Amino acid sequence: MRASRLISLILLLQSRGTMTAGELARELEVSERTVYRDVVALSAAGIPVYADHGRRGGYRLVGGYRTGLTGLSRPEAEALFLTGLPGPAGQLGLADEVAAARLKVLAALPPSLRDASARTGRRFHLDVPGWFAKADPPPLLTELARAIWADQVIELRYRKDREVSRTAEPYGLVLKAGTWYLVGRVGGDHRTYRVDRILAAEPTGATFERDEEFDLPAFWADRTTRFVESLFTEEVTVRLSPAGMHTLWTAVEPPALRRAREAAGEPDAEGWVVTRLPVESLTIGFAVLLRLGPEVEVLGPPELRERMAESAIRLAALYQR
Repeated sequence: MRASRLISLILLLQSRGTMTAGELARELEVSERTVYRDVVALSAAGIPVYADHGRRGGYRLVGGYRTGLTGLSRPEAEALFLTGLPGPAGQLGLADEVAAARLKVLAALPPSLRDASARTGRRFHLDVPGWFAKADPPPLLTELARAIWADQVIELRYRKDREVSRTAEPYGLVLKAGTWYLVGRVGGDHRTYRVDRILAAEPTGATFERDEEFDLPAFWADRTTRFVESLFTEEVTVRLSPAGMHTLWTAVEPPALRRAREAAGEPDAEGWVVTRLPVESLTIGFAVLLRLGPEVEVLGPPELRERMAESAIRLAALYQR
């Protein structure tokens, strides 16, 4: 494990130049103290790692040092071809570039690894759009991608409930379940727009200075979590048997499950637990809880408890015939 980390540290410095201990720690997912120890170990092994002191200091390799540890193993070569997504890349207007890059990588591989692309393609395929979803890319996707690469300010016309116009700094594109989203900075705030609802995207001729601290994956993860949690507008109080708890944990979305676990009390003498479950609506809550049958008792709100009781009576009458 440590040997692999030391190699990764060398390759990071080789590819990026100077890096601080904090930056290396984040990339390697270790503490800064571990980075300090690793640098000492590399220096003792004869690797010319030099520390620049001061506010802009960090670690770097001296004298154009290049390691010979850049050869790919078979698993690494095969994993490399999993990172290329021909469908989304083609929608972004990069199909030719991706094809050329694959050919160059194949040409650079030793003969023993040149079947990596074929082996990966025969075993894995990513079909991005959901079922019954339109697979055609949104008309303005390629133009938006060009503006993102060039850091061009654009004038957006967008339709949701009504048509609006915005001057936006396009930061990135996200593909989620077959749907493309634009992340742009508008008036200092980062916002998301469904690309298929963008009516026009005209470059203004101006460029913007990108905030290098902005983390697109982290931003998207935060926004999606907040969006899912915002859907839960109702809350029901339930009493669950051990079997009911197990079934519920597989029947609800992770944010609702997390909140239900946090609200759960101690089991009673029979192992039943009382908790509060967030739901999108009482109708959806009824459909979810009905699946648990006699393993759940709804304590509130009263209207949902009455609806569950009525369903239980009807179900009992149906099976008594």
